[in-house]
Amino acid sequence: MRLLKVATCNLNQWAMDFDCNLKNIKQSINLAKQAGAVIRHGPELEITGYGCEDHFLELDTINHGWECLKEILEGDWTDGILCSIGMPVIIGSERYNCQVLCFNRKIIMIRPKMWLANDGNYRELRWFTAWKHKDQLVDFQLPCEIAEAISQKSVPFGYGYAQFLDTAVAAEVCEELFTPIPPHAELALNGVEVFLNASGSHHQLRKLDVRLRAFIGATHTRGGVYIYSNHQGCDGGRLYYDGCSCVVVNGEVVAQGSQFSLKDIEVVLAQVDLDAVASLRGSISSFQEQASYNNTVSSVLVPYKLCQPFSMQMSLSSPLKINYHSPEEEIAFGPGCWLWDYLRRSGASGFLLPLSGGADSSSVAAIVGCMCQLVVKEIDNGDEQVKADAIRIGNYTDGQFPTDSKEFSKRIFYTVFMGSENSSEDTKKRAKELADEIGSWHLDVSIDGVVSALLSLFQTLTGKRPCYKVDGGSNIENLGLQNIQARIRMVLAFMLASLLPWAHSKPGFYLVLGSSNVDEGLRGYLTKYDCSSADINPIGSISKQDLRAFLRWAAIHLGYSSLAEIEAAPPTAELEPIRSNYSQLDEVDMGMTYEELSVYGRLRKIFRCGPVSMFKNLCYRWGSRLSPLEVADKVKHFFKYYSINRHKMTVLTPSYHAESYSPEDNRFDLRQFLYNSRWPYQFRKMDELVKELDGNEVAFGEASKSRVNGVEMGVVAAGSGDPKSGL
Repeated sequence: MRLLKVATCNLNQWAMDFDCNLKNIKQSINLAKQAGAVIRHGPELEITGYGCEDHFLELDTINHGWECLKEILEGDWTDGILCSIGMPVIIGSERYNCQVLCFNRKIIMIRPKMWLANDGNYRELRWFTAWKHKDQLVDFQLPCEIAEAISQKSVPFGYGYAQFLDTAVAAEVCEELFTPIPPHAELALNGVEVFLNASGSHHQLRKLDVRLRAFIGATHTRGGVYIYSNHQGCDGGRLYYDGCSCVVVNGEVVAQGSQFSLKDIEVVLAQVDLDAVASLRGSISSFQEQASYNNTVSSVLVPYKLCQPFSMQMSLSSPLKINYHSPEEEIAFGPGCWLWDYLRRSGASGFLLPLSGGADSSSVAAIVGCMCQLVVKEIDNGDEQVKADAIRIGNYTDGQFPTDSKEFSKRIFYTVFMGSENSSEDTKKRAKELADEIGSWHLDVSIDGVVSALLSLFQTLTGKRPCYKVDGGSNIENLGLQNIQARIRMVLAFMLASLLPWAHSKPGFYLVLGSSNVDEGLRGYLTKYDCSSADINPIGSISKQDLRAFLRWAAIHLGYSSLAEIEAAPPTAELEPIRSNYSQLDEVDMGMTYEELSVYGRLRKIFRCGPVSMFKNLCYRWGSRLSPLEVADKVKHFFKYYSINRHKMTVLTPSYHAESYSPEDNRFDLRQFLYNSRWPYQFRKMDELVKELDGNEVAFGEASKSRVNGVEMGVVAAGSGDPKSGL
């Protein structure tokens, strides 16, 4: 037997905070060595942090990376342990995303990334060059200070592997695993038994299974030990890196780290038998045949042994059942951990949330409550870093620290019900009940006086006073009156967040939390600069359907029973007067259901459908209950309001990324924000298809001119308002 003990890790790094990152790296190496591991594997770009973005273009970032590596190599950190460390490296005039393999205070080789992630949230080609020379290792001259410090002038640089006396080890960096011909396939045929995948992979609902299946597939038919390391936490942006570092042997997971955690460092250990890899490969005839004529990959000889012989004192890691969280748990724990990182690193003293008693703001409140529960639980488990952060944020003195989540919530969480004459007693009651269950400092504020003052000012200026539609007013008046309420709430929220701590003799400032969901953003069903405008939004990339499922789950598993009643209530903005014959409802205002919005969103983003392609797809999907004419009408209605309101995405509150069809304009969904909302060419093509499909001779453009709420289709200026009324 060739026994090998390995360590991989989840690290909560912070982009550009080299002190924090170096401390975590050193501590993870220490923990790995104390456990007897001979390989320590860290995440992609762990020295700088993955999310540095355009800071990667600064020479300072590269130089600081070398300075940190020098400090590691000058100490005893790498004595007797192979360390894979991620950092950017410049060779010539090109910048590469690299894994640096270090052993016994020397650099064995530097492996640049060959296939860069450049879609969705990733923009690696903006900062790095892909390594294209697969046939050779080049001699890289180390920076002078590094060379002098470790008495090593150069190092092999490129695609290859480290050949130890008893096994071979190679790096495969993140995206490379998911390419059509991944490097591990060729490396396995060259005799590599241990693969080190360093990653910067962010959380997305229901994504973990895809990732784990890739690790399992990499070694199921080829054999091997696949060691995966990932970041975990918010490193300074919209993404939450969701850890789950693991070790896979011959297609079976033998060690798995947490997906969501408040820990800064988590080391995952496994003890494996490399003879099991050799045995599997030797039993597969096709593997033997392909290995016999495979292209030779360059290697670096390392005259040391990593393995130990058979010993009863060493037990092997056994296959385990993979731990998957339900989507409801992902919504609770992912944004909850992201909020904690943001709070402790921003210097803020807490959060303030406009709590309406509706599903969205209640979801945000429940996530903050979950965060408080996680903090108290982690302190109970002995995490000193979480304890120190909680003491500082909660302003505890005299040796006190959080022991109860409701008490901690009272210190760091304000909720405010900003009611008006249009608010119902039901939503007011629900907001209060939920706040009591979570433990937040809850306030009840009426905005009617501010609304009335603004309307009086307008009347003084113009001699006119607008009325709601139910009271005989026009659509324009109705729209304006709703916008006033929504925008007053934003101004009030930011005022309270900055001044309430002072009024209550608390230090610092509070962050305002937004609560619009991904479907509302896609449809534009929100007022520009209303309560959706905040410092951060933990649910901005989560669908309404998923949020409702989360509320049902949280009512039971988080102990907030009032959420069940909130989930059951029909969604309403409560921006218009309630009458015996009229009550404002979101789906009526939008002219589409939240379920339909999710379908439109996935077709638009994930399946890259324009209006015509979406129409064709929905004819198949909805053809059993809707005619082609009705399908076309729905598609036109969606694209009309999507394009009218796209401008709102340019000022969307920074939101936790969770959904693959997010319309977030900053980096994930890059599109124009000024459209011809008539879509004349595309809609005309749809009309032709409708006629062809059902023989309808009536020009569809005329027949569907007035569809929802009697509103005529047309181009609306990009700056015009579109509040919760959807008009």
